[in-house]
Amino acid sequence: MPHDAFATAPLPETAPSEADLVALVGSRLCHDLISPLGAIGNGVELLAMSGLGSSPEVQLISESVTSANARIKFFRIAFGQASVDQRIGTSEILGVLEEISRGGRVKYHWLGAGDQSRRMVKLIFLAILCLEPALPWGGEVVISEEDGEWRLVAQAKRTKPDPELWSRLSGSLATVTPAQVQFLLLPREAGHHGRRIVWDVAETRVEIRF
Repeated sequence: MPHDAFATAPLPETAPSEADLVALVGSRLCHDLISPLGAIGNGVELLAMSGLGSSPEVQLISESVTSANARIKFFRIAFGQASVDQRIGTSEILGVLEEISRGGRVKYHWLGAGDQSRRMVKLIFLAILCLEPALPWGGEVVISEEDGEWRLVAQAKRTKPDPELWSRLSGSLATVTPAQVQFLLLPREAGHHGRRIVWDVAETRVEIRF
């Protein structure tokens, strides 16, 4: 009998949730972007070995590649897939935060103790993305944990409050732009952990805890 080209594959016993699909897409995008960025980085190294590495053009390319690599590593954790048993070591967390702090206006200080669940770090990194719009002029963010509660506290000379945007963390169903998607993902991820997002934005201070 001829094979039916329109036959559909059997559904898996447990279909992935919408959140799982989003995470899979995030992982796929980050995975596919890492290789070409690595190739560009290798090309910059070869230019440096040839004596052209000190030119302003090559320096600009090098800095841009370094920045892009740092953001992709961060996004891979914030938006990518994370299984229940995956862990992330302190050195890796510190490395990612140091890389995104380098050259940026916001500095991150990690006070968490020991290795952490990748799912929890995913939640923390989503919270960091939520802090960024309130800190357009820079600031210092301290990330700590006490009695099972995580706190991200940002200090700045001036913040940029946006009550409508931040209301998403409290369950508002208003639409967001692609750059604001973390405000929808954070409360959903927190709900998977049985946690509730508490936040406050003041004139010189921003806090998220869960």
